[in-house]
Amino acid sequence: MQFKRILITSIVLTTLYFSANAQDTSSADNLVTDRPDQTESALTVPKNHLQIETGAVYESNGDDNFREKSFTYNTTLLRYGILDNMELRLGWDFTEVETEINQREISNVLSGFSPLSIGAKIEIADEDSWKPQMAILTHLYLPFTASNDFKPETTGVDLFMLFSHTLSNKSSVSYNLGASWGDDSPEATYKYTLAYGYGLTDTIGLYAEVYGGLPEKNKANHFWDAGLTYLISPAIQLDATVGTSFTEGQNLLLSGGISIRLPN
Repeated sequence: MQFKRILITSIVLTTLYFSANAQDTSSADNLVTDRPDQTESALTVPKNHLQIETGAVYESNGDDNFREKSFTYNTTLLRYGILDNMELRLGWDFTEVETEINQREISNVLSGFSPLSIGAKIEIADEDSWKPQMAILTHLYLPFTASNDFKPETTGVDLFMLFSHTLSNKSSVSYNLGASWGDDSPEATYKYTLAYGYGLTDTIGLYAEVYGGLPEKNKANHFWDAGLTYLISPAIQLDATVGTSFTEGQNLLLSGGISIRLPN
């Protein structure tokens, strides 16, 4: 509970500070984030800018016989533009997992940090007529940075191609294709995402998304989510999401967060 209070207090204070100083933001670029949806943008953070994207997630999986509830209090992703077309990335999550058997909660609660992710995103082509904006995204997940409850024995890796198309001055579609290797398994999980975004006003955006994973030796999982974003200032955005799965597994996904681009 102490960790939760510290996190919430930090987010509130950070929001107030950068709301007061938003006019000092030197970049004219629009704030483009990689949250709250699963689809990663094909655009990078502007050069010499740091972008902080963080939030909380609640997820429920299973049925009345066996159910897991996970609470992720810190989904922090740091993105820093080192070139006009390249950003470096660091991500770290703190999660608690509660288990219920026959609707009775068991006392063994898993908690701690997931493996730290380090990665990079590189833009490789600008949008031109029917050609989409394109980028490459990759991460490594380092086992030695994780808490004991979530520590794998091997390093995880993912690799994605990112695409986006502008449909109108208010709407766009984005999609990702790629694969990941992790959880101490040698098999690949092929992944896809497809998201449609619509600008309701200059400050409010809506989106709907389908995404999933196709492991080489297990059943495929397919999900959907939808949500909204609210731009407080050119440098600060809030978001909220709800979702579930088409296939068996996820019962409910709830998420909320904030993204901040720091002045350079």
